[in-house]
Amino acid sequence: MSLIGFGAWLCLLSPLAGVTLIGLAGNQLPQRLAGLLATASTALAFVGAALCFVGLHNSHSTEHNLRAWTWLASGTGFKTDLGLLIDPLSVLMMLIVSGVGSLIVAYSIGYMKGENEERRYFAYMALFVFSMLLLVMGGNLLLLLAGWGMVGLSSYLLIGFYQDRPSAIAAAKKAFVMNAFGDATMALALFLLIAHSKSLSFDVGGDGVWSSIGHNSWLANLVALGLLGGALAKSAQLPLQTWLPDAMEGPTPVSALIHAATMVTAGVYLIARTHVLFGLAPYVADIAAGIGAATLLVAGLIALVQTDIKRVIAYSTMSQIGYMFVAVGIGANANGMFHLMTHAFFKALLFLAAGIVIHALGGEQDMRKMGGLLRLMPFTWLCFWIGGLALVGVPPFAGFFSKDSILAAALERGGFGYVLFVAGLAGAFLTGLYTFRMIFIVFGGEQSAFVTEHHHHPHGGEEGPRWMTMPVAVLAVLSIIGGFLQFSPVWHPLTDWLESAAPSAAEATNAREAIASVLAVLLGLAGMAVAWAIYVAKRRAALRPWALLENLFYFDRAYDFVFYRSADLVARLLRRGVEEPVILGSGDLIGDSTLRVGRESTALQTGLLRTYVLALAVGVSVLVVVFLAVR
Repeated sequence: MSLIGFGAWLCLLSPLAGVTLIGLAGNQLPQRLAGLLATASTALAFVGAALCFVGLHNSHSTEHNLRAWTWLASGTGFKTDLGLLIDPLSVLMMLIVSGVGSLIVAYSIGYMKGENEERRYFAYMALFVFSMLLLVMGGNLLLLLAGWGMVGLSSYLLIGFYQDRPSAIAAAKKAFVMNAFGDATMALALFLLIAHSKSLSFDVGGDGVWSSIGHNSWLANLVALGLLGGALAKSAQLPLQTWLPDAMEGPTPVSALIHAATMVTAGVYLIARTHVLFGLAPYVADIAAGIGAATLLVAGLIALVQTDIKRVIAYSTMSQIGYMFVAVGIGANANGMFHLMTHAFFKALLFLAAGIVIHALGGEQDMRKMGGLLRLMPFTWLCFWIGGLALVGVPPFAGFFSKDSILAAALERGGFGYVLFVAGLAGAFLTGLYTFRMIFIVFGGEQSAFVTEHHHHPHGGEEGPRWMTMPVAVLAVLSIIGGFLQFSPVWHPLTDWLESAAPSAAEATNAREAIASVLAVLLGLAGMAVAWAIYVAKRRAALRPWALLENLFYFDRAYDFVFYRSADLVARLLRRGVEEPVILGSGDLIGDSTLRVGRESTALQTGLLRTYVLALAVGVSVLVVVFLAVR
């Protein structure tokens, strides 16, 4: 077996082995050992991904199909294999999922210590990592769909991990149902592909089975729309975004895993992987970019009025995924994937740093009860600043290199790209404002009475156990140097490396790169300055919580009215008009009728033989007449 083959199967199967061992051992396995086993299995997956990276870099081919066996075959000519696709795009995702995922799982050992259901939690976390690896490594769209569904199942299990909380159960069901809409459109798109080409294989280069679909044909547009529906739901983009903020009901490491390394990034990967199909449907690709631009603005505005520290970061994820949708929508696939990578670093950093704050305050997430934590938690404050500066896109932090490359690509596009560019700049200002509003409220000012009463250092004066602080420190370093991976003197630049699997439509000129960078950085700094003037210097009045933003642009209320209330009304009408009189009432009717027939039939039981003989003769006569008539 080649180095690539060994690394690929090691990467995919290690987390699955961790799930299996934890599940089979059950209560016989010590809780701490369950965490160590889950961490080791995801770390081993990262080793496998690294082996694939080395093997791919030393290989003459950039695409390796590892076929295990024929999975499904039909008499109509449809055939699909159980196999893996290893190319630069899948290897990048493997490194992100397993690398960042292993840091988050390791962090969980400290965060979840003392919980009653640690074994179940770590089994779910390893399952989540396996599901996402299956999604990104699957050698065809059917395996991708299998991983797609398993990612949804894993998120449902982890969001609803606290089974005694009605809010957590409701959030898990909401995430599952919202994603089911996208799953349905995606499945319909795959049915269309099967009907047309009898294949679900990837067409990476654009000269295979998808080339016969036709540019801007009805089939290309329908397939692209179906795939876009799945991507919008998984990546929480308008109008299927309402599940993501509620997903904060799960433990904080779960939020980090969903936002940084697994579920929310799946939609961006799907569009990048099927960029050939979206190239055949340019109008659908423009819709994807437009929805991304709208989402980054809507999410940024809502984040301005959030009071839950995890929800601020959650809306930030929706906004940053919007940038990635802009990139893949305009064909700048490598740029979008580069931002996906850097975003994984600083978003995991922010969530896990927020987890340290929540852990120290006994589970409190309301920022209005915080304040003055700088003197108590300097390490966490520093990590928040690093993550915040990377998120805003201030050089030399990671987000600067990746986000500005997307803005430059939009500027290079021209026409509709100018609209996307302006939206991206507005998003940069909002990012600076809501990010540092959060940091200044949580860490600035005097200590609140709540912090004074509830803050504690249960770990010998440290801000958290080493299992929590060490992964955060690693992510902080990656958030600083991650952008420089694009300009590494050892390997080719990241976007060039991705060119064969996720090409960018056109490279922006140096002039447009400079314009995009300067304007984005200035607007990001302007947002930070406004946040400082409001929450530190007190030179401006605090932001008024507009009803539109507090009610999340009324999406939840609209869905409640259109779907829930209408379904409830129909159910009530059917109950009163059909179920009660027909279903429930029929029981009494059948019983009464049976008793009545029984009472009436007793009159025929005379006890006289001649009566019974006469009845038998009449019956036989009727049968004879019937048989004669039939003949």
